[in-house]
Amino acid sequence: MKFFIDTADIAEIRDLAATGLVDGVTTNPSLIAKSGRKFLDVVAEICEIIDGPVSAEVAATDFDTMLREGRKLARIATNVAVKVPLTVDGLKTCKALSDGGTQVNVTLCFSAAQALLAAKAGATFVSPFVGRLDDIGQDGMELIDDIIQIYRQYPQLETEVLVASIRHPIHVVQAAKLGADVATLPPKVLRQLYEHPLTDKGLAAFLVDWEKTGQSILEN
Repeated sequence: MKFFIDTADIAEIRDLAATGLVDGVTTNPSLIAKSGRKFLDVVAEICEIIDGPVSAEVAATDFDTMLREGRKLARIATNVAVKVPLTVDGLKTCKALSDGGTQVNVTLCFSAAQALLAAKAGATFVSPFVGRLDDIGQDGMELIDDIIQIYRQYPQLETEVLVASIRHPIHVVQAAKLGADVATLPPKVLRQLYEHPLTDKGLAAFLVDWEKTGQSILEN
C-alpha cells in the first residue's frame, strides 16, 4: 500500500518525506487555506519535495473553468494529479485531462456507483471518504470493499483506490487488508502507525540494561 500525506504544511511534508514512508501528497482548498500562502506556490514547492503524485484541486464547478484550471495546475510539475469533484462536470473534466496524459484524482466519492463512473472516465485515483461515512452512521470500509471488488472484475480499469478521510490507524490497517492501493493520511495518523506503548517500554528496558554494561559501540 502506498502512503500519501494529506496536508499542505511544508514543514510536515519535509519531515515525513525524510522517513522514506511518503509516496505522495494530497491537498485541498481547506488545507491550502490553513497555510496562508498562495495556492500555486504551495503546490510547486510540494512537487519539488515529493517525487510521487501531488494532488491539487480545482476550485471551479463548471466544466470549462475546471478544465482550464486543471490544465494550469498540470503545468506546475509533471507529478501533479489534478483533483476534481465527483460531479458530472468533474467527470467530464477527468476524461478530458486523462485523455491528455494528466493524472486525475476524483474526490468526494461516497458510493460504489460513483467509483465505477470515475474509473470509466479514466481517473488515476478515486478517493472514497471513509471517515465522513462513519460520521453519519455508515461503515466507510464497506464502500472500500465494494469498490475493490468491482474494479477486480474489470482488469481494464486501472483506477487506484485512494482511501481518504482516514481518522485513525485502524482505518489504515482495514484498508490494507482489503487491498486498497493508497491511503492518504494526516501527519498525526502516520506517526501513530509506529507508536506503541510496548515498543517504548521494551526500548526503555534495553537502554537500562545497556547502561549497566558501561560500554559504547562508537568507542569500540
